[in-house]
Amino acid sequence: MLKSANKTETNIYTLEVAVSAEDFKAAILKAYNKQKNKIQLPGFRKGKAPLAMIEKFYGKEVFYEDALDIVYPETVGAAIEEAGINPVAPPHDVEVTKMDETGVEMTLKITVMPEITIDGYKGIEANKGDASVTADDVKKELASMQERNSRTITVEDARKAKKNDIAVIDFEGFVDGVAFDGGKGENFDLTLGSGQFIPGFEDQVIGKKAGEEFDVNVTFPTEYAPELAGKDATFKVKIHELKVKELPALDDEFAKDVSEFDTLAELKKSIKADLVKTKTEQIDREFESAVLEKVVELVEGEIPEVMYDNKLEDDVKEYEQRLAQQGIGLDMYLQYMGMDKDAFKESMRANAVKQVKLQLAIDKIAELEKIEATDDDAEAKIKEMADMYQMEAEQIKKFIRIEDVKKDVVGQKTVDFLVSKAKAIVAEKPKKAPAKKAAKKTEEAAE
Repeated sequence: MLKSANKTETNIYTLEVAVSAEDFKAAILKAYNKQKNKIQLPGFRKGKAPLAMIEKFYGKEVFYEDALDIVYPETVGAAIEEAGINPVAPPHDVEVTKMDETGVEMTLKITVMPEITIDGYKGIEANKGDASVTADDVKKELASMQERNSRTITVEDARKAKKNDIAVIDFEGFVDGVAFDGGKGENFDLTLGSGQFIPGFEDQVIGKKAGEEFDVNVTFPTEYAPELAGKDATFKVKIHELKVKELPALDDEFAKDVSEFDTLAELKKSIKADLVKTKTEQIDREFESAVLEKVVELVEGEIPEVMYDNKLEDDVKEYEQRLAQQGIGLDMYLQYMGMDKDAFKESMRANAVKQVKLQLAIDKIAELEKIEATDDDAEAKIKEMADMYQMEAEQIKKFIRIEDVKKDVVGQKTVDFLVSKAKAIVAEKPKKAPAKKAAKKTEEAAE
């Protein structure tokens, strides 16, 4: 039962709560029934001693603490509901001021959801990229498709290796005449000029022929593994063969082979449309993020630190779960990163603060703009989730609460509202200089 609720600090209420003698007596009886099988008194078989005898033998308070544990959750929960407050953390500074056969009285403090203000959230200005696609963008995508559909052929003549060739090599590395771990390989495909090996290695393979055996002398970079960093090394190398990638010609036959289109022109048109779609979606996401970043900056109010702490703990647990799915423990990951858990948590704190403020802002704006979710909205969201996870909608409903679904819908509606009211600032494209002026500038630069 709630006796009183008073706001005693910013975002903190002090509640006085009481448990009646009748309710406390019932809780004592529950505690007795739960514990009696562990208790044996002289003259009674184990578990058969009456409550009155146990109280007489051990003292009337013998079950008080257990009884308090029984009544506490329901009593405090009812008091919080009666007080009409919205807690953001469990009660703290709990003090039992009375506990006897007449009942229980206690005081406790509750940290509640803060009151925030937010102004200027309509018409937020944010940069927005250009979604246009150029001929060069299409050309790059076609080149990537060529690369994926290339074939590798062996160089039959006895020419020297050159950049972009694939040299099939054996190699073994030595430092001060001693082979080192990880420095040996056989029939390794090395694309010359790719930078796969340490600086200077591939340059010394270029110019050699298939069948040649030779030494490659290099110095390991200073940021390399500690046991090799900065040391001179010699690699014994043999080239078995040279191979080159043969790209297919960009023509109508290529379009037929790699797509459902009959002509290269149709393929290019499709590539451009896909690139526009992808780029537009990316730019929209970035614009939304930029708008929400500015929304966070508009939040005014005293926010309890416990909200940041709780969000941070949730984020760390979520990160740990993602690592576990990859078979990596958090401790192992932190050791690899050279970071302790406190430093790791601190690195995530700024984002936790931002997310708490953003959620408070979205909730407040939804309230101010009277943004709501209907039952139909919730059903549509559940159907969307069911399609995503390839489950029946009724199955989804077993795992989630409709109230939570509606909250998500309201959140997304509010974000959409903010984006729709925002002003996009699109950078102007640089104007191309007239051909004559461009040529003159090129000549001046050459001079």
